[in-house]
Amino acid sequence: METYLHYALFISLQFCFLIQLYFLIANQSKLNKFKPVESLPEVLIPVSVIISARNEANNLRENLPSILEQNYPDFEVVVINDCSYDASGDVLDEMKEKYPRLKVVTITEHDRFKTGKKFALTLGIKAAKNEYLLFTDADCVPASDNWITYMAANFTKPAQIVLGYSPYKKTRNFLNPFIRFETIKTAINYLSAAVRGDAYMGIGRNLAYTKTLFFGAKGFAAHMHVISGDDDLFVNQNATADNTAIEMNPDSFVYTDAKTTLNSLFRQKKRHFGVGKLYKARHRRILSIDAASGFLFYILLTLCLVFNFEPLLAAGLFMFRLIFQLIIYNKLFKRLDGKGLLWYLPFFDAIYYIYLNTFGLIGTFIKTTQWK
Repeated sequence: METYLHYALFISLQFCFLIQLYFLIANQSKLNKFKPVESLPEVLIPVSVIISARNEANNLRENLPSILEQNYPDFEVVVINDCSYDASGDVLDEMKEKYPRLKVVTITEHDRFKTGKKFALTLGIKAAKNEYLLFTDADCVPASDNWITYMAANFTKPAQIVLGYSPYKKTRNFLNPFIRFETIKTAINYLSAAVRGDAYMGIGRNLAYTKTLFFGAKGFAAHMHVISGDDDLFVNQNATADNTAIEMNPDSFVYTDAKTTLNSLFRQKKRHFGVGKLYKARHRRILSIDAASGFLFYILLTLCLVFNFEPLLAAGLFMFRLIFQLIIYNKLFKRLDGKGLLWYLPFFDAIYYIYLNTFGLIGTFIKTTQWK
């Protein structure tokens, strides 16, 4: 009986190994073939940059100038001051005097009606004068003054959605390496899926789409009852193989600060993972299989080593998968500003799958009631 259990254990490990190998080759490797535009494109279409800000006075003061001073001929910046009770209003008033491109939409708190980010963004989109909309957050800063150019260039193709990338700044905080690692892994997955014609999410810190698409899809109406999801749920429900493009030029990146405490990271990820259950069924299925097989791979590998059942073969499967990861990730991590993080791969990859399953369960059963 014990021998049968050992064989079942090892066969299960092999099965999880094959599933993980499939995701590496069939999905993630596709992104290596994508070639971003190297030279600065010439783009003239008018763009509206939209930012929803609640109590972001310091971030607006520090980051908004880098957006208002973009090297682009025709754009406006619409900032929604969403029920702020700090100095956000004063900061925006000062900037309006200096930057004629800035348009401010102010929302005041109502006793009986609680607003959220989706409501704020909807008002900002209505206030925007242009068809092409580019979204980011108040705590974000573009990597260059050509950010708008690179993102907007994708609208010259038959695209209505443009998925960008938003890495976290590198710091010495103990959480920072893993947060950056997880962000790159997430980006590899959603950008690869878009390259394959099956986009399932985007990141609101660097995302663009058309006003026509937004109102044609009735905005966020299908998921207005969920506090999060203004970015990934909108993309999940409206992206197609023909209307979605990605942008990976380093000058198109938008940087932000990572969380520095476990408590703040927990709140953020609980909010993010809470919307996954509303993804399309095939996307939920694919993401669940990847997360479960990766988690079980490490559990079964550990059991094989601990109970000394085919330890060399089990270790060989681990090394084979690791080598494939290094081959596929080497170029991608460099392109996504995570070159040094590959050294952490054997350790962080195991944590990553534990993290995915943990927050997946938390997001399923615990409801988030505020976006900020």
